[in-house]
Amino acid sequence: MTTDKTYDIVIYGASGFTGRLVAEYLAQKYGDTADLRWAMAGRSAEKLAAVRDEIGAPASIPLVIADASDPESIATMVASTKVVLTTVGPYQLYGSDLVAACAKAGTDYVDLCGEPPWMRQMIDLHEETAKQSGARIVFSCGFDSIPFDLGVHFLQTAAIEKFGAPMNRIRGRVRKMQGTFSGGTAASLKATMAAAAKDPSILKLLRDPFSLAPGHEGPEQPRGTKPLYDDVIDSWCAPFIMAPINTRNVHRTNFLSDYPYGKSFVYDEMMVTGPGEKGEAIANAIANTDSMGKDGGPKPGEGPSKEEREAGFYDVLFVGTDGDKRIEAVVTGDKDPGYGSTSKMIAESAICLVKDPINTGGGIWTSAPALGDKLIKRLIKNAGLTFDIV
Repeated sequence: MTTDKTYDIVIYGASGFTGRLVAEYLAQKYGDTADLRWAMAGRSAEKLAAVRDEIGAPASIPLVIADASDPESIATMVASTKVVLTTVGPYQLYGSDLVAACAKAGTDYVDLCGEPPWMRQMIDLHEETAKQSGARIVFSCGFDSIPFDLGVHFLQTAAIEKFGAPMNRIRGRVRKMQGTFSGGTAASLKATMAAAAKDPSILKLLRDPFSLAPGHEGPEQPRGTKPLYDDVIDSWCAPFIMAPINTRNVHRTNFLSDYPYGKSFVYDEMMVTGPGEKGEAIANAIANTDSMGKDGGPKPGEGPSKEEREAGFYDVLFVGTDGDKRIEAVVTGDKDPGYGSTSKMIAESAICLVKDPINTGGGIWTSAPALGDKLIKRLIKNAGLTFDIV
């Protein structure tokens, strides 16, 4: 990747709800300084300028006009920056040309994607190009899937230090969570389901826990689609809506890193609902709720108030076991997962690519092998996350 770029980071989609939060974070953290040269991009200069004023960003922050329907504008944006940070989803509808352009130009890229079939398509089409150009394409740099991908990485690092070997089995258990999923996440799920209805091969990828690890066939994985009593943590658990993307990213991390977790690694994610009849009742209620499929939630471009974002949080327990060995880690976030925390995580991921000395070559990556411990340190220092062995 060449370094003679006008910008370090361009936020593509900065006039949208999540993109605006990312821009606000950078404005508050960095303002307009030589230390971080960043710009706001989108379809409308008028809307971008209004957002820039509303978030209190310096008037000197550049505005870049780029539209997913105009490949030339996308190519121009990509050529101008070291990293494209994109919040413009669903990515399967608006992101393919951008990934192709970044891979070709050697420009780094981070997104909030939770669309496994599209991600696999991009891997198949552009990974070799990205390797040759040096472009580091890092998918899923928000609540899906940073707390989970880095949480497993963090636990396995501690397990190797303590036991001399990784844990063969890890359970990801969401113990507490307050906040809404983003409108973009819901729209992405609907777009994926619509695509799967037309193409059986997409449905096959959705069912494959190793769909993002081409050629790897690991052991059978827990499906996590029904309530169960988990005797390892003595609690009822319910299906977790983000598990289908997070688990696949964790298995891709293992695949990309030459299986540091082992080729027989088993991983699943569920929500903790508590012990006894009450815990079982809550688990069943969650399992029968289609909150992501309903029309009453936020639409893309919409989201919760600042007060609601500030009041949000999450707490995820990771339990690693292997025979009689056991180790636990906890990852927490201090804002609502879908917006407040996500906007900080993707911003720090982009900054990590620009500022930190990481030995990541070109390719299509997940957060752990691409950014790893450097990003964990940034998230703890700047983004309100905690990572602890308990």
